[in-house]
Amino acid sequence: MTDAPIRSILATDCGSTTSKAILIELTDEGYRLAVRGEAPTTVEKPFDDVTVGVVNAVTEVAELAGRKLIGDDGLIITPQQGDEGVDLYLSTSSAGGGLQMLVAGVVRNMTAESAERAALGAGAIVMDVLASNDKRQPHEQISRIRHLRPDMILLSGGVDGGTTSHVAELAELVGAADPKPRLGSNYRLPVVYAGNVQAREAVRDALDDKTALSVVDNLRPTLDEENLDPARDQIHDLFMEHVMAQAPGYDKLKSWTSAPVMPTPGAVGAIIQTIASQRGISVLGVDIGGATTDVFSVFQGKFNRTVSANLGMSYSVSNVLATTGLENVLRWVPFDIDESELRNRIKNKMVRPTTIPSLLRDLQVEQAIAREALRLSLIQHKEFATELKGMRQARDISEAFTQSGSGSTLVDMMSLDLLVGSGGVLSHAPRRVQAALMLIDAFEPEGVTTLAVDSIFMMPQLGVLASIHEEAATQVFERDCLVMLGACIAPVARGKVKAGRSLARVELKLADGAQTFEIEPGSLQRITAALDTKVSARITPAKNVDVGAGPGQARTVELDGGEVGILLDGRGRPIDMPTDSAARIAAIETWSKNLTLYPTR
Repeated sequence: MTDAPIRSILATDCGSTTSKAILIELTDEGYRLAVRGEAPTTVEKPFDDVTVGVVNAVTEVAELAGRKLIGDDGLIITPQQGDEGVDLYLSTSSAGGGLQMLVAGVVRNMTAESAERAALGAGAIVMDVLASNDKRQPHEQISRIRHLRPDMILLSGGVDGGTTSHVAELAELVGAADPKPRLGSNYRLPVVYAGNVQAREAVRDALDDKTALSVVDNLRPTLDEENLDPARDQIHDLFMEHVMAQAPGYDKLKSWTSAPVMPTPGAVGAIIQTIASQRGISVLGVDIGGATTDVFSVFQGKFNRTVSANLGMSYSVSNVLATTGLENVLRWVPFDIDESELRNRIKNKMVRPTTIPSLLRDLQVEQAIAREALRLSLIQHKEFATELKGMRQARDISEAFTQSGSGSTLVDMMSLDLLVGSGGVLSHAPRRVQAALMLIDAFEPEGVTTLAVDSIFMMPQLGVLASIHEEAATQVFERDCLVMLGACIAPVARGKVKAGRSLARVELKLADGAQTFEIEPGSLQRITAALDTKVSARITPAKNVDVGAGPGQARTVELDGGEVGILLDGRGRPIDMPTDSAARIAAIETWSKNLTLYPTR
């Protein structure tokens, strides 16, 4: 790149159903979002060319911006020439189902789990995890590999200098299965080996003739160390070279872009990591879609991503109900409803996935089940985002096989600084306070947490932009992508609290002067604090109550205002919901009234 400033950036995201385009321009205020457009994705018949949908979305952007972006040759004009074209064109994609991977390792709770972390961090959907100790017979594992037909396999196993025989056996299983790729039939299935360096020759002997084998550094060189970046980078490169190239039009798209196309989830993870690193904070992000829910986190500087493949708001909404149970959904519904009616409402959403609620009760049911989809996804994420398992425990391979996975979770809700929600049910909630409460009810943040939502789901485009122009990505993320909702203050009792006493006293310095509030047990309050304002808060908890400085310890923090303001949550952690139906409905109605959650009848 030259030293000349980049004046304009066009970025697209090719989703499974919709292709989105955004135009970013350099202004006197820095980089800002100018316009956005979208069009149906065209990776399937009758077009069989993903670039058709891209051009349609970019054409809408060009019309809205009043400038020419596509030349007479049908290509995006780069670099910018006068008032035409853009200096950079970037893209992400999850069209065609995204990157689907199978991972394998020797020990399920050690090397296989590290391999799963590497694949998820690269933006993949992990279809299955094979391990030498997963209790399946070899013929069952071979049958599973053949049945899944993944886009790629990540094979790991053994610390450097450790076991080689078990790694060789896994490689032989993959070779015996002779797997065929999901897309295309004229290329060999990519396999990445990231295991014990001493087993490389055995792996080559088993797989060189049957797969497109790549060898990278061991992702678990010692029990106490993970080295995931080489495997992640190779997965991304192979995805571009082999997998994405098989989908119609991707070669053309790849030739247009100023940087490699990134898988959509990997790009979202990139912007989450960038913000966490720049601000030095802990971040938890969630993207809830129709079929899946992705959770991203950075705690203690460590990035993790999980995909809850059957927890979503349309195609897999019935699975949410089956997984969580009827009672857990009903506890969030603020009215009496027959169980059969609730099931019917949920099934109607599954068979008509593009519909939106037309009645208030439909909206309340949808938001109730969204809470459960989010809650279950966080549970899965906590179980996966852990400290390394096996550290200072396994002395030989036989002991490692018997370990049950004792790594403690990295996800600490008391230390969480920023909680970001994305996906239709959150980004397009009729009232922003509804999105805020869904996040609070599902994730139960503790202490003091800033809340935000992605305004129009532009995090993927900003993620790929961050890889080559971090300043522009950060500025647009903070000014145009994030909708700041405000802050949540949630005291947590670490022991018995004296009856009749408030959980904490909160002294706020607001625009109209200082005010003091008491957080009573079971209460939920909303205090107005406008967007782009800072509010100084002195929080003094009761004895045995923690707000982030330790039980009974006061703290002073600076809070960000937002479209919702400041929420004082005294409902406890976990949230204490009344078990009696009438009492539960009355409590929800009180909370809703305090927050102006829904229109009053």
